[in-house]
Amino acid sequence: MYERILVPVDGSATSKRGLDEALAVAGKLGSRLRLVHVIDESSLAMSAGAFAGDVGDLFALLREAGQDILTEAKRRADAAGVPVETVLHDNFSGRVCDQVIKEATDWRAELIVIGTHGRRGAGRVLLGSDAEQIVRLAPVPVLLVREPGANR
Repeated sequence: MYERILVPVDGSATSKRGLDEALAVAGKLGSRLRLVHVIDESSLAMSAGAFAGDVGDLFALLREAGQDILTEAKRRADAAGVPVETVLHDNFSGRVCDQVIKEATDWRAELIVIGTHGRRGAGRVLLGSDAEQIVRLAPVPVLLVREPGANR
């Protein structure tokens, strides 16, 4: 049961809580993890406003930051004794949720574990929810891990 667990990571505190839960599940079940980080259009757009250099340089910085996020998450999995691999995706032609679903399908994941803010109402509508879309579209069970006090 749940030999392959996919964990999207973005470096946020919420993402780290999702990773912690995935590590706990994997430790108990003897599972292995695949950590995935997606650099998408919104990452590029949000960073571009604060960046005065070449777009190619910005892209390289985003890739480096994504790799740093994956390296730190892998270090935590290694410390927990959980087998782990990492994947960094550049996704400029679709949604993050679509890339996560594709990764889950291609890797034959049996569970996806995601940290979520648990936003409701206008906050969810305005910000969207990759986690919600993953729950709707995933070919496998999805475990959502909310941040403390996420009853907004």
